[in-house]
Amino acid sequence: YGGMGLDFSYNIAVAEELGNIRCGGIPMAIGVQAGMATPALTRFGSHELKKQFLVPTIAGDFVACLGISEPGAGSDVANIKTTAVRKGDEYVINGGKMWITSGSQADWMCLLANTSEGPPHQNKSLICLPMNLPGIHVAKKIDKLGMRASDTAQIFFEDVRVPFKNLIGEEGKGFTYQMLQFQEERLWGVASALTPMETIIQETIEYTRQRKVFGQPVLHNQTVHFRLAELATEVELLRSLLHRAVALYVEGNDVTKFASMAKLKAGRLTREVTDSCLQFWGGMGFTSEVLVSRFYRDLRLMSIGGGSDETMLSIICKYMDILPR
Repeated sequence: YGGMGLDFSYNIAVAEELGNIRCGGIPMAIGVQAGMATPALTRFGSHELKKQFLVPTIAGDFVACLGISEPGAGSDVANIKTTAVRKGDEYVINGGKMWITSGSQADWMCLLANTSEGPPHQNKSLICLPMNLPGIHVAKKIDKLGMRASDTAQIFFEDVRVPFKNLIGEEGKGFTYQMLQFQEERLWGVASALTPMETIIQETIEYTRQRKVFGQPVLHNQTVHFRLAELATEVELLRSLLHRAVALYVEGNDVTKFASMAKLKAGRLTREVTDSCLQFWGGMGFTSEVLVSRFYRDLRLMSIGGGSDETMLSIICKYMDILPR
């Protein structure tokens, strides 16, 4: 989008549109490629690195993945243990990554690793890591509740050697680069959930209008149609908060608080919408052939991935200055 001179609101329009795909895994894989593994390289990478990694990724010839999370550090990014030690004109990488979306098919990883012993916010760097190097072991594709169309891998690094020139931007700035990106990722995540929620509400209206219980359509029960009206209102409120945050972000403001609020609300609302609607489908809702049961599984990731509800709450509390000192 940068190359086309478009601002971030266009990314959000795309994310909302991708919500028309009838599963969560494919939009998520596109989101990782377009909005998570590549922005730091786009903003801070050398011309040579962009030519080697960014150009084929944008063209769709390379699959990219983002190497942040570890078994002991999911939302707690500062706590990662993977190291990249400088030896001559190379880094030697040891450690491992967990929950890596597209990890078992990726051509390269945007890797966050500790490149020095310093304080946790100043000792990390981002590195373009080709995934075909000796010492990289893709241990297993993780079997998940939802997002089953997307491969999520655990990966180990054993004395992996990568050229020093594969460093993105400056050494020690990796954490900062990553934090810049998190706001965009979270706003993208919220946008990607809006259309599926609308779709589920609409399909539930159509189904409950046809489904008869005790001689009348299920939809004609006040409990049912009032609940659907309530959920539709909640989705609109979330959309307004998202668009407000995006507008402020495009103007150059820090939207960490609003982005965190939107992400928190999206995680909770996707669970509420899919849970409520699934109930109105009765036994059909318990089958794999209806969309509501698929999104019931896929969208649960919204509360866990890309910053958990608990992480969002902590950030909001920090901005409200209400954490214990």
